[in-house]
Amino acid sequence: MTNDDRIEPPRFELGLNSFGEVATDGGRVLGDDETVRLLVEEARLAEAAGVDVFSVGEHYREGHNDSATPVLLAAIATATRRIGLGTSVTVLSTNDPVRLYQQFSTLDAVSGGRAQIVLGRASAAESFPLFGYDLADYERLFEEKLDLFLRLEREEEVTWSGTVRTPLTGQRLHPRMRPGGIPTWIGVGGSPDSVLRAARHGLPLMMAIIGGRPQRFARNVELYLTALERFGHPGLPIGQHSLGLVADTDEQAAETWWRYWQPVVQALAAERGFYAPDRRRYEAELEHGALFVGSPETVARKIVQMARDLHLSRFDLKYDIMHLPRDARARTIELLGREVAPRVRELLAAEPAGSLERA
Repeated sequence: MTNDDRIEPPRFELGLNSFGEVATDGGRVLGDDETVRLLVEEARLAEAAGVDVFSVGEHYREGHNDSATPVLLAAIATATRRIGLGTSVTVLSTNDPVRLYQQFSTLDAVSGGRAQIVLGRASAAESFPLFGYDLADYERLFEEKLDLFLRLEREEEVTWSGTVRTPLTGQRLHPRMRPGGIPTWIGVGGSPDSVLRAARHGLPLMMAIIGGRPQRFARNVELYLTALERFGHPGLPIGQHSLGLVADTDEQAAETWWRYWQPVVQALAAERGFYAPDRRRYEAELEHGALFVGSPETVARKIVQMARDLHLSRFDLKYDIMHLPRDARARTIELLGREVAPRVRELLAAEPAGSLERA
C-alpha cells in the first residue's frame, strides 16, 4: 500500500454547547433578546475559528434562553455556511416526534444538510408540567417517542401506534429529511439502560459528564462498544459533553470560571443535594475532574486524555454559564477553534484514541 492509498482516520470533532444562559457586558446583565442575538453572533464566531459543531440545549429555567432550539438553529443557519448545527440535548419525552421531525427536516433543508440532534430523557423536569406530562411516565414516554422518531427518519411512510400519542397510518411527512435521517445521538448521564438503548437502536452515544472523574464512565463505554457488536452496529462514534472555559493562562481561566461557576453550583447543591462547592474541591475538579478550564495547552491535553480513556471521537465544551462576561465567552470560542482543536488533533495523530482506531 502506498502513502496515497492509506485510509485516513476519522477527524476528531470539537464542538461548542450553549444553554442560552444570560451573559454580562461591562457588568450589565444582558436581556433575553440580547442573549438570543448573542448566540447567533457566537455561532458565527465559532465557524470563523474552525469549530466543527455549534449546539444549543433545551431548558425552561430562569436565565436560560434555549427553549425554542430549532428556531435558534435556523437563525444561526442563515448566518453561517459550514458549521454543524445541533442540540446539546432535545427533551424528546415532552416533544411530539412528528413536529420534531418537521422542525429538524426544515432546519436541515435551510442549512444545506448541517442539522443533527442529541435526544435525551431530561435531567431537569420543568418541561413535564409545562407541557402536561406526568413524570411517572418518564421511561415510557421516551421509549415510545424514540421509536416513532427513528421510524419517521428511516421510513418514507410510517404506520405506528402506541400509548403516548395518536397513531399514524401511512403518513408521509414534508419536507423529507435526507435518506436515513439526520445524525441522531442519544444523550446519557450515566444510566447503563440508556447506553444499551443507544446501542440497540444503532445511535451514537453522547455522554454528559459534568462532575467527578470522567474515567468512571469507562464501564459504560465498554458496555456500549460490546453492545454495538452484539446488535450489529460497530464503529459508531462516542462523544463527551463537559463544562469549561479557555483563557490565555491557566490562572486567568481558573479565577474567571470559579467566580461564575461557584454560585451556580451553590444553588444546584441546595436544589439537588450536590456538594456545596469549595475552592479545594474546585481545584480537584480542574486537575482530575470534568471541568475543562485552563490555557489552550492544558485543555487540549485534558481532552486528549479523555479521548484515549473513553474512546472518544468528539468533544463538546459547554462554554456559557450564568452571567459569564461576553468577552470571556468569545475568548473561549476563539481559543477552542484556533488553538485547542489543532493541538488536540496533533496529539491524537501521534497516538490515536481507541474509538478512532476501531472506526
